[in-house]
Amino acid sequence: MSSLLTNTSAMVALQTLRSINTSLDQANNRVSTGLRVNSAADNAAYWSIATTIRSDNGALSAVQDALGLGKSTVDTVSTGLDAVQTSLQKIKEKLVSASSPNVDRSKLQTEISDLISQLRSNADNTVAVGGDNWLAVDSSKASYNADKTVVAAFSRTATGVEVNSISIDTSTVKLY
Repeated sequence: MSSLLTNTSAMVALQTLRSINTSLDQANNRVSTGLRVNSAADNAAYWSIATTIRSDNGALSAVQDALGLGKSTVDTVSTGLDAVQTSLQKIKEKLVSASSPNVDRSKLQTEISDLISQLRSNADNTVAVGGDNWLAVDSSKASYNADKTVVAAFSRTATGVEVNSISIDTSTVKLY
């Protein structure tokens, strides 16, 4: 005669151990990936949200790079305009001096011509990161476009993702 003895305490302990191992595996997975929800099986709604946020983070990184390039371009043009403004201020001072009697106007004219050359040189050398020069342009070229676009923002709307930009009319800042 054979008899099977069932140890219910051992079965409960084994089931508890399996549950603990499953929880431990899940905790280890979260620790190793740094994610609370690692797959859609963990929680579909959270996974969907997390996937969207990860995607937006990548897009935000690209927008941040574009903003940096735009800032660099605008800063370059601003620096060039500051140099031009300084040259124009000096020319104005020379012209005021020329209105005084007993002044060697030919010497002043030479100085003004030098300042104009310096002004042109500043405009020619104000080249942004992408090779654009907003101060010295050839508007007679067929490829000339006075409107430059600079990335300004990234936003998520109900219908999707939008990257907004600012359009700058360079004909208002070009020197020649």
